[in-house]
Amino acid sequence: MEPTNHPGVWRLGRDLFTLNGEPGRKVYGEDLRIDGGREYRRWDPFRSKLAAFLAKDRLTQLWRAPTTVLYLGGAHGTTVSHLADALPEAEIYVVEKSPVAFAPLLALARRRRNLLPILADAQLPERYLADVGRVDLLYQDIAQRNQATIFADHAEAALRPGGVGLLMLKVRSVTQTRAPGRIVAEARQLLARRGYPVRTAVELEPFSREHSALLVAG
Repeated sequence: MEPTNHPGVWRLGRDLFTLNGEPGRKVYGEDLRIDGGREYRRWDPFRSKLAAFLAKDRLTQLWRAPTTVLYLGGAHGTTVSHLADALPEAEIYVVEKSPVAFAPLLALARRRRNLLPILADAQLPERYLADVGRVDLLYQDIAQRNQATIFADHAEAALRPGGVGLLMLKVRSVTQTRAPGRIVAEARQLLARRGYPVRTAVELEPFSREHSALLVAG
């Protein structure tokens, strides 16, 4: 295993891994590997957009040692589980609005003490941001037409100066009628107007079709 420039994330060939916070246990059927007497979980970029971003962009450093993370759109906890591995000392607030998806996320959080799940709609941040406070890393992966606006609202309210925000833009959740490139350009323009110009933009193909990762700094 070779360390990457993201603390808590390792690379073996083309594959990414995190140190398993629950040795012997899988979260979503991922491969486990023993190396140097420690157990690692393979982080599948076809199952996780964050892994896809890290696989495609080996230069950008999303985190050093963040103490607080706000994750919008936790779903069943696939990506969240790897963040919990990589950042065992951080408080990771995870917002998910679907009760069906929230159930396995809550079960995961009961085993991973650094996960703090919140059953809420990311379009209503006033219901939970007072409890979250300022964060070092803002990550969003939700399917809403106004994704960029939701992200900018949270960045203004919660992203600490010097922090990093990463928006996983789901192009076809915005509209089915305009070209993907135009949708990405419009999102970049909106973020720039709100004071968060995009520092890095990465298309996530072949791992995830019609998704782009947009990175901003607080």
